[in-house]
Amino acid sequence: MDFNILVILLSLIGLITFAYRGFSVIMMAPIMAILAATLTGLDLMPSYTELFMGKAVTYIKSYFPVFMLGAIFGKVMEETGLARGLASAIINGLGKEPTKAVISIVLAGSILTYGGVLMFVVVFAVYPFAAALFKEANYPKHLIPACIALGAFTATMDCLPGTPQIQNIIPTTYFGTNLYAGPLAGIIGAVIIYGVGGFFIIHRLKSCIAKGEGYGNHTLNEPVLDPNAKLFSWQVACLPLLTVLVVNFAVTEFVTWNPDILVPFQHMKGVPLVAAKVQNVVSIWALIIALVCGIIVALIAGWREIKTVDSMSKILNAGAIGSLLAIMNTASEVGYGNVISQLPGFAEVAGFLMSIHIGGTPLVSEAVSVTVLAGITGSASGGMAIALELMSQDWLAWAQSIGMGPEILHRVASMASGGLDTLPHNGAIITLLAVCGLTHKESYKDIFVITVLKTFTVFVIIFIYSVTGLH
Repeated sequence: MDFNILVILLSLIGLITFAYRGFSVIMMAPIMAILAATLTGLDLMPSYTELFMGKAVTYIKSYFPVFMLGAIFGKVMEETGLARGLASAIINGLGKEPTKAVISIVLAGSILTYGGVLMFVVVFAVYPFAAALFKEANYPKHLIPACIALGAFTATMDCLPGTPQIQNIIPTTYFGTNLYAGPLAGIIGAVIIYGVGGFFIIHRLKSCIAKGEGYGNHTLNEPVLDPNAKLFSWQVACLPLLTVLVVNFAVTEFVTWNPDILVPFQHMKGVPLVAAKVQNVVSIWALIIALVCGIIVALIAGWREIKTVDSMSKILNAGAIGSLLAIMNTASEVGYGNVISQLPGFAEVAGFLMSIHIGGTPLVSEAVSVTVLAGITGSASGGMAIALELMSQDWLAWAQSIGMGPEILHRVASMASGGLDTLPHNGAIITLLAVCGLTHKESYKDIFVITVLKTFTVFVIIFIYSVTGLH
């Protein structure tokens, strides 16, 4: 094997190994990147300050407002009890019959994530009511994580058009699209995932019941619900979510931005990193406006639980501070990708990926690249950001040469990011199992089926596109 390619592989293996063992990506990504750079002849300090940090800062500039506002919105929904109120209404309202129990948990997670609540917050909001339902019905607890994962980590994360999750936002910058790109492809993908995934979990639940398997003897993180607690009605709880969706759609579809609005800023001295054109940032602007409106509505709707300005400041501060780790993790992975892209061996790696001509389109090349990198990094947003940073312009040029629009590139990249990212070392999976008080051994095999299903679905969408020209 060529030495330059070996260096890249060893660097990736090192990053995976350290991340899996609990070392922060913020620390290890630059170390692994600089190690690879110096072994292939690049100077150490410029590789760090100019290549790594230059691209990491660009990423933070583009997406920090979305990370911060999304985290604040989620924190307000969590701390006011609005998220719990909606989850309770759905889960308790549909009933205890096995099929309805699974559907209720999936539906609660889906509505919350599609409304803009971060996936981590959804786990905390949905789990207590899911556990109480399963315990009362004597259903096996180890299936709860798969139900939550199907609802919160799949279609509403990256398939359905308009979802405000970061996995649907990142491609807009690279392809000049908006959050509604490739709507038909996304909807078909969502139907496949929900249909097959729901069938699998319901079948598993009924099989466990038939074998006489009950809730089990669990003592870790068992929820204690106050039967006298006054929860918000689902109508009130939905208001902030609807606000985000409606405002985002309205600004995206009905607001026309002046194409020259950035020109004065591009010519200002000392103003770096201004976008080249408005099209690259309007989707982010729309979501910023929508999230601000959603936060305001959530604060008003949940004021009875906040009561004081001091309480409000603590909630807002907690959300803002909590966003820092998420943005820095992903920015570090983007910086790492930028260093790797400048190494001598990367041209051969890129050439191999671009040589995947199945169907005569860049979609398989894109899907394989994003899926593999998401699996390696254990992060949908991180893996996709690396892939798009390295290859998006080549895929876009390829697509334009065959008359393919960028919308399908957006949807395939987004969907591909949400497949192998949920391998055992993924942070969301580790958090989900910890919150549920379960181990990988107890619950991961069912989550893995959902992971394989998501990975499979994006290639089904590519096949359908190649046959029908689906958009």
